[in-house]
Formats: sequence, structure tokens, C-alpha cells
Amino acid sequence: MVAHAGPTGISNLEGHTDFDITWPWARTEGLRAGSTAVLRIKDEAASLPWVLPPLLRSMDHVLVVDNGSTDGSPEVTRETAARLGMADKLSQADYPFAVARAGAEHRAVHELSVHSLSYFYNWCFAQVGTRYSFKWDGDMVLTTEGEASLADLAWQVGTVQSIIRVPRHGLYFSGADPSVGWLDLGLRNAEEWGFPVGPDFVFTKAFEWEVRTTPTPVRSIAVPQGLCVELKYLDGDEFAHWTDPSSFATSFRNKRKRREWTVFNALNEGVVPEGVHEIRAPEGAHVVDHVTRTWLPQAPRPLEVGTVVTSDDRVRATP
Repeated sequence: MVAHAGPTGISNLEGHTDFDITWPWARTEGLRAGSTAVLRIKDEAASLPWVLPPLLRSMDHVLVVDNGSTDGSPEVTRETAARLGMADKLSQADYPFAVARAGAEHRAVHELSVHSLSYFYNWCFAQVGTRYSFKWDGDMVLTTEGEASLADLAWQVGTVQSIIRVPRHGLYFSGADPSVGWLDLGLRNAEEWGFPVGPDFVFTKAFEWEVRTTPTPVRSIAVPQGLCVELKYLDGDEFAHWTDPSSFATSFRNKRKRREWTVFNALNEGVVPEGVHEIRAPEGAHVVDHVTRTWLPQAPRPLEVGTVVTSDDRVRATP
């Protein structure tokens, strides 16, 4: 359990009572059936038109928490949901405090501060009203196959004490030529993204960033490889949420980030690393659409992944 967490919630050190945390299971109305995807975003306007549609179609609800975007991300979020006719599935919230970046900056901040990653995550997930939740990033895009798979899982896990592990594959591309991209299948990575909403599954401070607590034992469900990509902009700052690159070298947990750093810099130098596939979309198509709708769904199975490095979290025991 989080340090100093009470049965009904947490108060922050700074005394911002409007942003104290009330656990959703402690509210009078309780939790309803269903699954909610929770996105914590900052300046993800370019990615959201790809990220949101499959999530809105596959989830019962989507909550988007903006943390100081300056690129119109909240407006893009609303417009995307409205265009799909799914505004009723969307909730939006604003978290106005600067949140510590992963690494040394995170370690220097008290867990109960509004600037703490763990406090921020607990506040975000305290806004959820369903029995199950998915932690989702503003650059993670489901393939057509992934959308169908997650939709099937989302209604099944609402009353089951299970966590869901979702592999994702870095898709690197540049605005200079959106028809070509590089998909990293050399990295095998399946992190825990789906969790029940309850007192056994809250966020606490870990060495490099936050971690979600889980009971032991817990049932773990892993979805297949090839269902989700993570957008990586070669002409952007892909590591802005880390204090500095030296933070990648602190533990086993950072193997994924070290791999991303290697691939990002190699591609910007014109070198395609082992395990990375160069993909060209048909004329007039964007590489993100081509990879998520055609290339990955049609790739031979089982997908050959993890030929270079494996950074999966420890596989939990399944009762």
C-alpha cells in the first residue's frame, strides 16, 4: 500500500485539497461493471487521432488526463471522440501540477507530493468508475487485431482479479516522409497495463518511476505479440519525460528504454539496427495506418520478436 494511504484516500503534502485522492471503491456509489482506459498526456496532439479511435471502440470508457499540454491535445481529444460519435464514452480531466520526470528527478520528490509520479497516477486512476482499468500512453496505437482482442478481454476481466500484459513495438518515423517507418521487433517487451480497480492495485514510488502494487499470487494474462505499436517521432524529443539518459542505466527495468535510445539514435544516423524492419506504405498511405491495419495483422504468426533483447517484467505466478 502507498505510504500513509488511508482506507478512503490520500491527502497531498502541499494542501491542495481539490486534488486530494478519494479511492473510487470507497465512494458511496461504488464501482460499476466495465473497463476504463486511462491516458495521462502532455503534448500528444499528433498521436491522438491514431490512439483514441481503437480505444474508444474497444473500451467501455476512456479517461484522458491532460498535464499541461500546449499543443491543443485536449481539443484534439474532444474532436476525435465527437467525429467517431463516441463523445459519451470520453471523460477529460486536467492535472495542473508539474510532474517529476522519471529517474533522478522522480527520486527527489516525496511520494505524497502533487509533483510525484505515484501521486499523479493514483489521482488519475481515482477518477475511474469501473471495476477494471487499463493504463495507456498517448502514443500507443492498437492494430485492428489488437482492437478486437482488447474488446474481447475488456468485458471478461471486469470481475476477475487478473492483470493484463500488453506487448508493444516501437514504430519510428519522421514527418519528413510519413510513408516510411521502422518497426522494432528486436525488443521483446510485455508490460502490465490492465489492472482491477481496488485497494490491492495502487501506485507507489519505485526507484526510477512509479510501480503498481499487486497481491501475491495474482493471475496474469498476456496478449499475443503484434497487437500494439508505440509511436516514436525521429524528429521529436522522445525522451523528454526522463531526467537525462544516464537514468536509463540504473536497473533491469530500463532495458526497454536503453534499447529505444539505441534505435532512435541509430536511425537518425542512417543505420537500421538488427531486429528493426523498414516498412514502406503504399502511395498515399501513412505508415502508421499501413502498419496497424495491414502489415502487422498480416504478418506470419507466431511473430518473431525479441531477437536482440528481452525486457519483459518478471512473469507473475498464475494460480
